[in-house]
Amino acid sequence: MPVKTFDELFAELAAKAEAGTPGSGTVAALEKGVHFIGKKVVEEAAESWMAAEHEGPERTAEELSQLLYQVQCLMLATGLSLEDVYRHL
Repeated sequence: MPVKTFDELFAELAAKAEAGTPGSGTVAALEKGVHFIGKKVVEEAAESWMAAEHEGPERTAEELSQLLYQVQCLMLATGLSLEDVYRHL
């Protein structure tokens, strides 16, 4: 499986959002809005924590990747860019 960076994922998701790609989970999430996506962020954060506590590094990495995806959806839903977030790192 090819490795994708955080920046590459954001560009991919932004392009899907811009195009309104049919069948895209990202487009569907954005249509549901900030509240829906925010709940997914909280859910994935909890699952990441539980995986780290009880399921080992591979499951933790998987859950963290899902958390990062949801965070990027939230960024898109609120009109934030990578630079907006990077300024605070």
